[in-house]
Amino acid sequence: MKTIYTILLLVVSNIFMTFAWYGNLKLTEMKVITDWPLILIILASWCVALLEYLVMVPANRIGSDVNGGPFNLVQLKVIQEVISLIVFMIITLKVFKMGTFSWNHAIGFGFMVLAVYFCFKK
Repeated sequence: MKTIYTILLLVVSNIFMTFAWYGNLKLTEMKVITDWPLILIILASWCVALLEYLVMVPANRIGSDVNGGPFNLVQLKVIQEVISLIVFMIITLKVFKMGTFSWNHAIGFGFMVLAVYFCFKK
């Protein structure tokens, strides 16, 4: 169960982080925050990033073999990066409506799967 909890928490945290980093661009495009000063946009992003940390830290603690979880530090980081890129790609395609998923993206994801394979190989 720790594996499932870790992965689910990492997915949620990466959704928050993607919006913390790039949400302001969508809100600007939608003309919601066009007049906001940069410092206010940064503070709003930090508030969203705080939500990300409230989920990411427990994910790392549950998943880490230091605390009895199933993953060593390298495995945990590789899983997080793969989840981060998958979440980013889905949000980019569905929320930001940017581009399409093409063959070079599929090859890139294939290499990420290979990275996970090699990081988990004994």
